[in-house]
Amino acid sequence: MCVSRCLQSVAVSLVALAIICILSNILLLIPELKIHFLMEGHVTREATWVTGLWGSGLVVCVCVCHVLYDACGNDDNCSMLCQVVYSCVCLLAAGFCSLVSFTGLSQGPHCLYNTTSTPVWGVPLTLWSGVCLKPRGVVQWNVVLFSVMGGASGLQTVLCSANILNSDQSQYRALSSSQTSPLLSLTIPLSVFVSFLCLWTRETCCLSHALAGSLHRFP
Repeated sequence: MCVSRCLQSVAVSLVALAIICILSNILLLIPELKIHFLMEGHVTREATWVTGLWGSGLVVCVCVCHVLYDACGNDDNCSMLCQVVYSCVCLLAAGFCSLVSFTGLSQGPHCLYNTTSTPVWGVPLTLWSGVCLKPRGVVQWNVVLFSVMGGASGLQTVLCSANILNSDQSQYRALSSSQTSPLLSLTIPLSVFVSFLCLWTRETCCLSHALAGSLHRFP
C-alpha cells in the first residue's frame, strides 16, 4: 500500500473532525433552527466568522487530500516536505478555529436581553444564565456547540502535530542515510519543531485566558 495505516487513520480522523466542526458551525448560525436570526444579524459574532466551515472544515479536508496524494505519488524528500507544509497549514487553520471557538465561548452569545429601560440585542455583560430572552436556550446552544467545535479543532491540531513530527522523523532518516551533512539533516525537523512549539505555547496561553473568562461568566 502506498499510504501507511497510521497516515490513513490520521486522515480519516481529521476528516471526521472536520465534518463535526462544519456541522457545529452551521448549527451556531441558526439558533432555534430558525434562519431569520442569521438574516437579521442576531447571531454571535464568532459564529459568523465560520471558521468551522473554512478553517477546520474545508482547509483541513483539502490539506488531507494533498497529503494522501503526495504520500501515494512519491516517496522522496520533496514529497515529505510537501506533507510537512500541508500539515502546518492544516495545523494553523485548526488552531485558529479552536481559538475563535473558545473566544466565542468566553465572550457569550448575542441575544435579546433585559436592560434597565428596555430589552435590547447585544452581548450581555452580566451573567448569561437567565438574562437572554431570545433566541430561547441560546446560552446552552452556544456553550455546547462552541465547546464541541473547539474540542474537535483542538484534536485536529494534535493530529496535525503528530503527523508533522512523523514526517520530520522520516525525512531525518532519509537525509541521514544519504550523504547529506548531519547538520543539514537536523535543520529541517528542528526548525519545524521549534516553530510548532512557539505556536502551541501562544495558542495554549490564549485558550487558557479564554477558558478563564468563560468560567467567570457562570454563577
